[in-house]
Amino acid sequence: MQIEFPILACDVGGTNVRSCLVHAPGSAPLALKPVKTADFPGLAEAMEAVLPGSGPRPATAMVCAAGPVEGRHLQLTNAAWRIDGPEVAGHLGLKQGFLFNDFEAQALSLPALKSDWCRPIGRVAASQGTRLIHGPGTGLGTAALMEVTGRWCPVASEAAHSDFAAVTLEEQRIWPFVEPVHGRITPECLISGPGLRRLHRARLAADGQPRPEADGAAIVQAALTDPDSQEAQTVRMFWRLVARFAGDMALAFLAKGGVTLAGGILPRILPLLDEDAFRSAFEDKAPYAALASRIPVSVLTQPDTVLAGMAAVAASPARYLVDFEGRAWV
Repeated sequence: MQIEFPILACDVGGTNVRSCLVHAPGSAPLALKPVKTADFPGLAEAMEAVLPGSGPRPATAMVCAAGPVEGRHLQLTNAAWRIDGPEVAGHLGLKQGFLFNDFEAQALSLPALKSDWCRPIGRVAASQGTRLIHGPGTGLGTAALMEVTGRWCPVASEAAHSDFAAVTLEEQRIWPFVEPVHGRITPECLISGPGLRRLHRARLAADGQPRPEADGAAIVQAALTDPDSQEAQTVRMFWRLVARFAGDMALAFLAKGGVTLAGGILPRILPLLDEDAFRSAFEDKAPYAALASRIPVSVLTQPDTVLAGMAAVAASPARYLVDFEGRAWV
C-alpha cells in the first residue's frame, strides 16, 4: 500500500491532542497548535480547529490515541471520546486514514529515534532483540516492537491495567493507603500523572499525616524546588515503581533490544533520578536478575517523537508488518 501525502499526524491523549502536517516523505513536519481534548466534542472538531486556513489540505490522517483499537474505532481510556475513523475521514474530506493505539505507535516510532533524543540510565550496551517502550502520562502505556522477516511488527498491550502488588517493605507499608481505581490497584493507578498524586497522598497517610490536595504538576514543582521535601521523596519512589514495572515488562516481552521510557512526566523529573536505585529496582528479578542486568534502559527526552514516527511509517509502509488494509478508513 502507498500512503498519499500530505499527512496529518495526530497524537490523542486523555489530556492533550498534538499534531503536525508533513507535506512529503522525508520533509520537515509543520507543528500545529496543541489543544486540550476536553475542549472539543471529538477528534474531527479538534483536527479542524488546528489545520491551517490556507495551503494544501491533508490527504491522509495517521492517528494514535490512548485506548485499545477495534478496527477503525477507538474509545479513549481516560476521556469521553470515541474515535470513528470513517466518520472523521468524511468530516475532513480525507482520502485515507489509519488509527493506532498510542503506544503501538510509539513502538512503531522506535526505528526513527535519534540517539540524542534519549538519555541512557546506566551503562548497558544495546543488543539485538525485541524492543519495549512504555511510560506515564495521563495513563500508562506499554508496547513492544519485534523484527519479523525484515519488517517491524508492533505488539500493543494493556498491561498497565493488570494488578500491581506491593513488593518492598516500604510499599507494603504504603499500599493499604493507596486509593484504588475501579476497586483495583494497577500499575496505572500509581505510575501516571494522577498516580503520582495517589502515591503522594498514600505516603503521607501511612505516616499519619493529612492527605494533601496537590495534583501531580504541583508535586513535581515542589519536588524540584526542594530536593529534601516530602514531594521529592514521593518522586524518588515514583522512579523506583517505574523501574520495577519496566523490569517486569522487559521480562514479559524478553526485551533484549532495550526499554525506552516515554511520556511527558519522566523528562521533567530527571533531576531526581537515582540511576543506581533505578537499575537495582529494574534488575531485582530473581531468578532472571542476570538477564535483566543486560537490558539497556533510556528515557526519551525529545517531545512529540511519535509524530515523526507516524510520518516515517507513512513514508515507507512496506517496512512495517501492519494490517493497513484492515485499518483503512476509506
